Amino acid sequence: MQPSLILLNGKIYTMDEKNPKAEAVAIYHNIIRSVGKDSQIEKLAGPNTKVVNLKGKTVIPGITDAHVHFTSYAITTKRVNLDGAVTINEALDRIKNRVMNARKGEWILGRGWDKNLWESGGFPRKEDLDKISPENPVALNCKDGHVMWVNSAALRTAGINKDTPQPEGGEIEIDAKSGEPTGILKELAQTRIREIIPEPTLEELTEATIEAIQQFQSVGITAITDSEGTIPLKIFQNLLAKNMLGLRVSMMFPIENLDAVIKYGIQSGFGNKMLKIMALKIVADGAIGSQTAAMLEGYENNPTNKGILRLSEKELDELVFKSTTNGIGVAVHCIGDRANRVVLDIIESNMNKVKSEDRVRYRIEHAQHLTGEDVVRFGKLGVIASMQPIHIALDMDIANQYIGERSRWAYPFRTLLDTGAILAFGSDAPVERFNPFLGIYTAVTRKRSPDYPKGGWYPQEKITVEEAVRAYTFGGAYAAGEEDVRGTITPAKLADIIVLSKNIFEIPLKQIIETEVEMTIFNGEVVYEKT
Repeated sequence: MQPSLILLNGKIYTMDEKNPKAEAVAIYHNIIRSVGKDSQIEKLAGPNTKVVNLKGKTVIPGITDAHVHFTSYAITTKRVNLDGAVTINEALDRIKNRVMNARKGEWILGRGWDKNLWESGGFPRKEDLDKISPENPVALNCKDGHVMWVNSAALRTAGINKDTPQPEGGEIEIDAKSGEPTGILKELAQTRIREIIPEPTLEELTEATIEAIQQFQSVGITAITDSEGTIPLKIFQNLLAKNMLGLRVSMMFPIENLDAVIKYGIQSGFGNKMLKIMALKIVADGAIGSQTAAMLEGYENNPTNKGILRLSEKELDELVFKSTTNGIGVAVHCIGDRANRVVLDIIESNMNKVKSEDRVRYRIEHAQHLTGEDVVRFGKLGVIASMQPIHIALDMDIANQYIGERSRWAYPFRTLLDTGAILAFGSDAPVERFNPFLGIYTAVTRKRSPDYPKGGWYPQEKITVEEAVRAYTFGGAYAAGEEDVRGTITPAKLADIIVLSKNIFEIPLKQIIETEVEMTIFNGEVVYEKT
């Protein structure tokens, strides 16, 4: 049985603790057959084996993006992109360009605005949008996705006015003088708008998804955990049937689908090595940038504001218990220290209610802001910390401003690892860029750029390059319940492997962000090669 592909003369970092380094690897169809020295692997070649001389290039397992909103990212590439707009006027100019080319009454959609970059630092208003789009409804998500900025036409279309009651788990911001909505909708207050925005067609979403898959492959991502719903699942199924999926996909599904999943007896792991159901996704709170993350104490600039817990503790507990007792894993979005504590308490309580052999895996998505006493509970309880280090670059100044010294326990990678937690790294795209090398750089330096901040932001929480890569490879596979079949370059595991332009384990740290992927091997086939 000859290998279909052999890689020789490489610096292979396997992420396998039993065999951490190698020179060569032999692949049989989509499975890794052998890993070892050149002299061992080369003699396995047959007349039909493709042999690639890596010429000393660095090789690591394929990257898992452990938290992404994939089709949301895909479709945002077709909408107004406000990411990086450093003034409100710059944002408005970009929106105006889209309005000028829109049909009468067509919705203007986009995302990525960040008030924290603007001089005033305050939320924008509907009047800003009314000036450039008096007739076309406009709905724009902020960078973290927890606040929507809309114009008067959008409010009218949704029937939101001064008499609209405040929704549970959200806030319609009201002008203190006029009593009218300002055009800022926080958390679940966005629901009315979301329900009336025309959905893209399945064909449009599919086309955008195919393009996005190719983009992810080009940076070495071979697997994702997707945090979306039924339409993305349908798209992934259709692509799989056509042998066009190109990524391994583990799906988190929203709470509105829980009863249907239970009714049909679906449990975590249902599917195959390409596409499967993985966990229930619950959103517990908001985000720091929007001051909607649920905190134990008030925000520095507004002590009475402790954020928003989108579901009551009773509702959260009932959901976790219902999911757990039906064999479904749970992944909970928690940003603020209060949200994290509440959910850790609920997870611990549920663990005590079920037999150890019936327990599912629990994940906390983001786990951004903790307390010292709660950090250690991740390892103790076996809760996976599904985190996005690239958020540090965005959040460091915001966190310093809004939660001050409590930022000491923001993104505590080092302490989490030292106390036995499993880290699974991702991007949260489209909130942030999905390039994993930016994430690796941020995790090991805790810097926005090589020069800022000096020494890194709370540098005691830095981790090593190897630890960061492991969180993007083995950690992501473990969080998806697939550590036995992928995540390391090990015989009998799936052949998802990438070749890098630089040895990220040996170069100066600032060069990590310049690293490119020269080859991506997915399921034993070369799906991307840098030209």
